[in-house]
Amino acid sequence: MSSRLAWGAGLVTYAADGVALDTWYPAPALGPVPAEAAAPTGTPAPTGLPAPAGPPRPSALPAPTAAGPRPAPAPGPATAPGVHPAPAYTGLPAPSVDAERRVRTEQVVREIDLDVPPADVPDAYLRLHLLSHRLAAPGSMNLDGIFGVLVTVVRTSAGPCAVEGFEQVRAALTVAGRGPVAVWGIDKFPRMTDYVVPAGVRIADASRVRLGAHLAPGTTVMHEGFVNYNAGTLGASMVEGRISQGVIVEAGADIGGGASIMGTLSGGGTQRIRIGARSLVGANAGIGISLGEDCVVEAGTYVTAGAKVTLVGFGDKSGEVVKARDLSGAHGVLFRRHSLTGALEAVRREGAGIRLNPALHTG
Repeated sequence: MSSRLAWGAGLVTYAADGVALDTWYPAPALGPVPAEAAAPTGTPAPTGLPAPAGPPRPSALPAPTAAGPRPAPAPGPATAPGVHPAPAYTGLPAPSVDAERRVRTEQVVREIDLDVPPADVPDAYLRLHLLSHRLAAPGSMNLDGIFGVLVTVVRTSAGPCAVEGFEQVRAALTVAGRGPVAVWGIDKFPRMTDYVVPAGVRIADASRVRLGAHLAPGTTVMHEGFVNYNAGTLGASMVEGRISQGVIVEAGADIGGGASIMGTLSGGGTQRIRIGARSLVGANAGIGISLGEDCVVEAGTYVTAGAKVTLVGFGDKSGEVVKARDLSGAHGVLFRRHSLTGALEAVRREGAGIRLNPALHTG
């Protein structure tokens, strides 16, 4: 059985202790590394962090060396499987040292097998880039253990920083005229738009879309929408609610304001949910099963897999009570609460589902 391979030429950021914080791949690709891409560049990478230049620090601000001499960064994983010396790529910055941030960058060419778990940070970031570059669909690669591989990073306006000693780094950046420093988050997953900006989409709040999200052309993510990694859309869609990890939304669907789709990251859930074409998950609704095409979940209605549902308009089965999971993936169903009894109902509906406003889904 042949391996499914992917590769990319990237820029790895290493902290002072040699831990990889992130990797940026401007143009990842599927397939093996081309022979010309693996050729050594002959450009030596920086080996240490020099003392920062600039004016003397005010005594009120702690110097980055207050806790002792700054350690030289450990070498990166240059001998790891699939790692090749990086040639000088057009558009890929040269290796560098940022003394104030206490990081250094190195070029790398990485080849990975998509069917085995990620081995390290550059491997994991390449997988996330492939998803956000729309080269791989959610659920199409092995991401087992990715949380254990990635490290928590302070995501700042100056770039990624290590958590340890960050306040000293903030002070050094400010003294060097690079402040004030904004902290966008402290997390293992960054914002997608800091690494990938896919064509043909609208994102009202970039902090609501993680790297590794897959957004098809024509997707609009409004301010309260959220798209996790290894999740996203396969066609033009409106996202005003939450698309959790592992969830796929097909073309023409609408995830209403405040709506939630259950994922597989917490609570022990293993079922991967798919929202069918032209389906609507209404405002403040929630769904724990897959929807087929042309379905509607009424606003405020939450349908979990084990919920008891009364069938309406299903011919001889009308009036039966089934578990919602028995309707997972069914086409043309309206899920609603009976206005008098509060009972959860599944009503057979005819015709096409919702229609998006084209003006909201063009560049």
